[in-house]
Amino acid sequence: MASTSKASRFFELADQREYAFCQSINRAVRFRAALGYFRLVSRLGDGWFWYALILSIPFIYPISGPGLALLMALTGLTCTLAYKLLKRWLIRERPFISFPAINCGTPPLDRYSFPSGHTLHAVCFQVMLALAEPALALLVLPFTLSVAASRVILGLHYPSDVLAGALVGGLMGYAAMVLLYADLRMLFGSPF
Repeated sequence: MASTSKASRFFELADQREYAFCQSINRAVRFRAALGYFRLVSRLGDGWFWYALILSIPFIYPISGPGLALLMALTGLTCTLAYKLLKRWLIRERPFISFPAINCGTPPLDRYSFPSGHTLHAVCFQVMLALAEPALALLVLPFTLSVAASRVILGLHYPSDVLAGALVGGLMGYAAMVLLYADLRMLFGSPF
């Protein structure tokens, strides 16, 4: 309970410091085209884009793809558990809840803000792709960046939520690749 109150005090200060920036970025939702784009990115970032990508990787890369797809799926599940535990433990309200001047551009999937689960998954998968298939990673990068931006633009996260999600996701993706990718490739018959 003491750690929760320390986290609450920290987030109250951070929320005040990030409020003006969040509010200025959130003004993009006033533009219909921007709102439509970032809502679509957010919806695809709920998992749909990643599910489609993971399912298609074995067809795009028949030798390395099956192992990479399996590792991405398993790491994605691990990411989900990690961010849900962190959100429940740290309890940071979303910007649009704490500050009524910030508009909610789309309904959130859960209540709390820290860290950004969308960004955590996007950066995790981006790192995994960068290490395994750099050309595909380059094609996916604009989507990953759009997902991260959408979280603040839509009033769902503070920039520090997005940065924390990127850090945790990047570390999880890197660890999965370093610790498990070579073994999975060998399992599927591709030693290199």
